[in-house]
Amino acid sequence: MTVIDMHSHFLPKIWPDLAEKFGSANWPWMKHTQTGKAMLMLGDKEFRPIYQACWDGATRIEEMDKDNIDIQIMSATPVLFAYARPAQQANECAQLFNDLSLEICSHDPQRLKTLAQVPLQDIDASCIEVSRAVKNGHIGVQIGNHVGNKNLDDEGLVTFLQHCASENIPVLVHPWDMLGSERMPKYMLQWLVAMPAETQLSIMSLILSGAFERISKDLKICFAHGGGNFSFQIGRVDNAWRQRDIVRKDCPKLPSTYVDRFYVDSAVFSNESLQLLTAVMGDDRVLLGSDYPFPLGEQSIGKLVREHPQLADSSKRKILGENSLTFFNL
Repeated sequence: MTVIDMHSHFLPKIWPDLAEKFGSANWPWMKHTQTGKAMLMLGDKEFRPIYQACWDGATRIEEMDKDNIDIQIMSATPVLFAYARPAQQANECAQLFNDLSLEICSHDPQRLKTLAQVPLQDIDASCIEVSRAVKNGHIGVQIGNHVGNKNLDDEGLVTFLQHCASENIPVLVHPWDMLGSERMPKYMLQWLVAMPAETQLSIMSLILSGAFERISKDLKICFAHGGGNFSFQIGRVDNAWRQRDIVRKDCPKLPSTYVDRFYVDSAVFSNESLQLLTAVMGDDRVLLGSDYPFPLGEQSIGKLVREHPQLADSSKRKILGENSLTFFNL
């Protein structure tokens, strides 16, 4: 059985000074503090402590072997997206980080794979860059769940998703730039409360707007962190759809019937949550994802699935690897 962790992140060890390059402030950069450790900075503010697994392929392979992971799929840490910057600058960043991610994978390209990023505020440029990246060796694309106030049902973002569908490019949607930040300054509440809400908002935007009716069923799209609040709240959404015409205005079918249009990862961290997730989504719609190598990720990758007391062995095989083999065209 091939075991695939499809949700992990990278940061290059070093990259050009973007603040100097573009003449503006608060760009991300790496402040190396000691051997194998660094602080990801945003301008002069500390954003996140990290270690060499983010940039060192050999370290990743060593830690994958400890957890019996055969393949790990990396994607950019969302702070690199640059969606709020001028589109040309974001495009240059996408090209830069896409090429650097392939360099990390070059340590062992059979076991280390990567997803591209794109300048999502410019749909034409995004379509060009994702096609270039896949041609160069990326196996899909990661996008943020919104661009400014535009959710995934925005006409331009739907156009990009349809482009990915037409070229069989898998899409991972990752929450970022979380809502309500001014009310959540402490305790990592943005990650614990707003991040799951962002993901549910993305899924519901595609369902209730009718976007899934307009996008080809060939689209392969997966939502990180177990789809956020979706599985727990879909009963509430179905009830609202039945009772209120303003909810079903653009959504011709019961919202829960759209679970066959998307996937989620398994990063939910409790037996009860994973049981609910597979009950709602089906075991063929859940992919092993860890959020490695960050502290909020699964610390022993795959343990939740492997040791789950209720999941059948066939379900575990699907989640641990079979579903990702199909989703990512491996």
